[in-house]
Amino acid sequence: METRWSNRYAQRTHTMEASIIRELLKLTTHPDIISFAGGLPAPDVFPVHEFEEACSRVLREHGEQALQYSTTEGHLPLREMIARHSVRYGINVGPENILITSGSQQALDLIGKVFINSGDNILIEHPTYLGALQAWGTYQAEYIPIPLDDQGMCVEQVAEALRAGSKFIYALPNFHNPAGVTLSLERRKKLIEIASREGVPIVEDDPYGQLRYQGDHLPPLAALDSETPSKSGYSGNVIYLSTFSKILAPGIRLGWVIAAPSVIQKLVLAKQGTDLHSSTFDQMVAYEVAKGGFLDQHIQRIRRAYGERLQVMLSALEEYFPGEIEWTEPKGGLFLWATLPKPFDTREILKIAIQERVAFVPGGAFYSDGSGWNSMRLNFSYCAPDLIVEGIRRLGNVLEHVFV
Repeated sequence: METRWSNRYAQRTHTMEASIIRELLKLTTHPDIISFAGGLPAPDVFPVHEFEEACSRVLREHGEQALQYSTTEGHLPLREMIARHSVRYGINVGPENILITSGSQQALDLIGKVFINSGDNILIEHPTYLGALQAWGTYQAEYIPIPLDDQGMCVEQVAEALRAGSKFIYALPNFHNPAGVTLSLERRKKLIEIASREGVPIVEDDPYGQLRYQGDHLPPLAALDSETPSKSGYSGNVIYLSTFSKILAPGIRLGWVIAAPSVIQKLVLAKQGTDLHSSTFDQMVAYEVAKGGFLDQHIQRIRRAYGERLQVMLSALEEYFPGEIEWTEPKGGLFLWATLPKPFDTREILKIAIQERVAFVPGGAFYSDGSGWNSMRLNFSYCAPDLIVEGIRRLGNVLEHVFV
């Protein structure tokens, strides 16, 4: 039977590759492996009791609606709540600017479906989020990489890079995945200025913006782009993405897009052809859990837990990693980024690390050009502090032997 199908796949399937992170996550099923590989929230901070109560309440009070088909745009009370929270961060929107998606990963795919033609250039950070490369590779995008430093994207290189032509700019300003760095306020303003001058829109991916453990909050690009609100609602140059995966639970698979109404309408059409709408039940439960101020309280709990784990990992790196290795020091998010001297290949190091029952993601997976294999991404949110110390000790031993 396979022979009958093998010559019938669309050409775009030739560019599809398995996500190294999804493959590495299979290791988390082995309890003796300490995994820094996935971008997993800590299960011990999931609001299980609140979800249990919300599920019962939704079924008891709104069961017929919750189990029925719904609108593609999403559950209106949930969109209204997202709009209220967004206004607090300077993004002046209403529910007409918001589309609920099945995780922000679906939002990336819908953006690819709506905007990317084969061969289109996308300006990206170097490295960048693997899920975006995977989503847009399917639509045969080409990439213009801009390097990062400890202040985020090197924005001074953007104007020159845009001369090659770019469909849009893709940026993760807050606690970058994978690098952990944050785009400075000065660079945010400069990026908005360049994008506006050159007429190139921005896709702002912000799954971690509320997970800051040190320093002051910085305004989203979408807020800087719309500091003078339009009477007709948000109609800016930025498409903003975020998710409930990091602030409630990833298993409910709910994210959202904020954009001009005309863009939302196109994304709605694309989503209708994909899944009609995200789960009605999940949306209603998420709203019941998050409403009434609970979400703000819960985010504070997450910040305390992850802030502690970040400091534990940084201390362990200082104690156990060889001096030749450098790493970022995030002020939020879920990840930090370690860089080895160029001759070393973290793909080979991972094979040894797994034998020592510890895992990470080799950094080359986050580059569009096959480079970066001398780097690694380490997640600090998932493991308890004692496991972080033990995992970094094991990994440090591996690296010490490699450096001999």
